Amino acid sequence: MNALILSAVLGVVMMFSSVLLKQKSAVRGIAITGLAVLLLVNILESRGISFFKIDVSGMMHFDRFALLSISIALFATLVFFILSAKDMEKIGADYGEYFALIFFITCGIILVASFKSLLILFLGIEIISIPLYILTGADKRNLKSNEASLKYFLMGAFSTGLMLMGIALLYGASGTFDVERMREMIAAPGVLSVAGMLLLLFSMSFKVSAAPFHFWTPDVYDGAPTAFTSFMATIVKAAVFIGFIRLFDETFGISQEKWQIWFAVIAAATLFIGNITAVFQQSVKRMLAYSSISQAGFMLLSLYAMNVSAKEGILLYAAAYSLATIGIFAVLNKLNDYTFEGFNGLARQQPVIAAAMVIFLLSLAGIPLTAGFLAKFFMLKAVIATGSGLWLVIFAVVMAAVSVYYYFRVIQAMYFKEGNATIAASGGFKWSLVGLAALIILLGIFPNLLIYWLYF
Repeated sequence: MNALILSAVLGVVMMFSSVLLKQKSAVRGIAITGLAVLLLVNILESRGISFFKIDVSGMMHFDRFALLSISIALFATLVFFILSAKDMEKIGADYGEYFALIFFITCGIILVASFKSLLILFLGIEIISIPLYILTGADKRNLKSNEASLKYFLMGAFSTGLMLMGIALLYGASGTFDVERMREMIAAPGVLSVAGMLLLLFSMSFKVSAAPFHFWTPDVYDGAPTAFTSFMATIVKAAVFIGFIRLFDETFGISQEKWQIWFAVIAAATLFIGNITAVFQQSVKRMLAYSSISQAGFMLLSLYAMNVSAKEGILLYAAAYSLATIGIFAVLNKLNDYTFEGFNGLARQQPVIAAAMVIFLLSLAGIPLTAGFLAKFFMLKAVIATGSGLWLVIFAVVMAAVSVYYYFRVIQAMYFKEGNATIAASGGFKWSLVGLAALIILLGIFPNLLIYWLYF
């Protein structure tokens, strides 16, 4: 609750900062400092130190899983600010408002991670989505950005309608919005409850860009300003997955075996479409959009398993995927050419940045000694622990092998092709990338540094 209130206050502060402060560096400094304080406050709450005593019983529940997932999202957002906040200056004149919208999105993330009522879930999803529509169209001079914003808004409104209808049907079947009481009331699913569950499944699948509800993702991610694409594709997606897990674990866990086939089919389709389509892309930015779809396929394995390994794995996956992708987008934002040729010869011009990029790409591909490898391992381990779905594990491994091809295309361009790829990067930017790459390797060797907080 500490982080929720402080995040809302910081959003209001950032709205006025661009009016009261003329220097953009001061606005950026307030945003980074505020987010660091926000992260500290949430960590203190996980240690039992709470500054606000508000009764939210029946609506929200801040257990260790929720607080740790919120901390991961806040830390990833802090890394995003450090690496990409300066690049947001190029997008438009509304610099302070961009930070305000991001702080409001964190409010939605906190709601989604800690909801106990379907009403809170709906509010959280909408508080996340509406600012994202604005950020997607923030580059008003770019027709692609305007088009992406309109597409995202229309598709998002449609999925919101599905969610509302699903919630209404579940309320009709159970007479409550409380997910725990709902689980008891629909122990023997009827027509209303099954229809409501399906509509919620489809709506949440849209929000995380799972196939066949992924069709909006490439155009929106490609058209949105690169800095905001980084935020949308990582922190927002990982946070909605946490809500996805809570929804189907707490509400439908009693009949989870009956729903496994749905999760298996959606996960397999997402892995296949995301990876196969990414192979044929010529733009790195668009390739990363399809890559985010394939990564969503791996995260969907946690919904299939819904056990302890799945919950540990989704937290590690959220951290590994978010940090690596934020790092890649931060470098991509410094380039003028987003094609694979735009990376030609980067290793000769900027060896430190190229080396960090290699770590990020290896993590996304799931190569050992990176956090991405153990994240994928946890997902596969969770599925095997169910005693079923061996075919899904084999299929996921094959798709992971396919992903190596398009990630290594970037490495090949940086190290083995001639070109003049140049990046105007400060020493602080390079050191930030190095620190981020070191953290990804550290999590790949000692995953308990993160998972420890789930139990102690």
